[in-house]
Amino acid sequence: MDNESDVFYRELPKVELHAHLNGSVSFQTIEKLISRKPHLNIEHDMTAIGKGQRRTLDECFQVFKVIHQLVDTEEDILMVATDVIKEFAADGVKYLELRSTPREEKNTGLTKRTYVETVIKAIQQCKNQGVDIDVRFLVAIDRRNGTEVAMETVKLAEEFMLSSDGLVVGLDLSGDPTVPSQLEESDLLLNLPPDRIGHGTFLHPEVGGSQSLVDKVVKNKVPLELCLTSNVKGQTVPCYSQHHFKYWYELGHPSVICTDDKGVFCTDLSQEYQLAASTFGLSREAVWKLSQQAIDCIFAPDTVKQQLKQKWTDVQPQVFK
Repeated sequence: MDNESDVFYRELPKVELHAHLNGSVSFQTIEKLISRKPHLNIEHDMTAIGKGQRRTLDECFQVFKVIHQLVDTEEDILMVATDVIKEFAADGVKYLELRSTPREEKNTGLTKRTYVETVIKAIQQCKNQGVDIDVRFLVAIDRRNGTEVAMETVKLAEEFMLSSDGLVVGLDLSGDPTVPSQLEESDLLLNLPPDRIGHGTFLHPEVGGSQSLVDKVVKNKVPLELCLTSNVKGQTVPCYSQHHFKYWYELGHPSVICTDDKGVFCTDLSQEYQLAASTFGLSREAVWKLSQQAIDCIFAPDTVKQQLKQKWTDVQPQVFK
């Protein structure tokens, strides 16, 4: 990033709606985790996919297994969540929805309930410390774990949506998309319809989706969470210039730029905005509008949306100085 535009993208207030907690762990935090668990013999290149590197989807999911070995106690989760929140804040993110699948670890006594409680604790601690970011949490269901586990997670999410003072705002379906039939699963979910779609890589007929899927998304105006670097490094799109961001953006469809896993894919949200702008020729005004429109797609109440819109209005003169 060259300096002047670097400053613009850092100062641009941003909304992050697709960030997996364990995939967002930075190099510095991995360093701390590795030093806590030297017996695991884990090295940095096992937890991140560097510049110019590509991995198959399956290899990307292997990276998560390594990170899960490093993050298996309440203490680890508290540190990881706190670091991730502060890093997003330092990158100019004003509103963040983190997502994670609650895990239990028999060896350390971690339960799914304490997992969620610890993430909420990290959010509250950051808030109490005055970190300039509004953070919410999505409880994730891993599609690989079957319906019984999924129902347990739904119950847990329901409970926390009622008891977390508005911090738990929804459910996420995640995990390896190649496990079910993508067309069938997409069709089934779009009939609900969902409130937002992560990635949307398999919707278009050119990439194994269908026109009827695209039509359903358009008809219901379901916002898309688009993660450019993640899709290129994970090889679900061939290159940046062929990313489906262009298709949806030109359609005027609600599209939100996100990181997916800033730690694993060695990126941050400022970089993702800059990539979209340089690849698709977006002006600074267009980038600002893209960032501002993301506020309408958040899962928090309207009062929060209004506060965020006010914050954007307040900082606009500073960003365009």
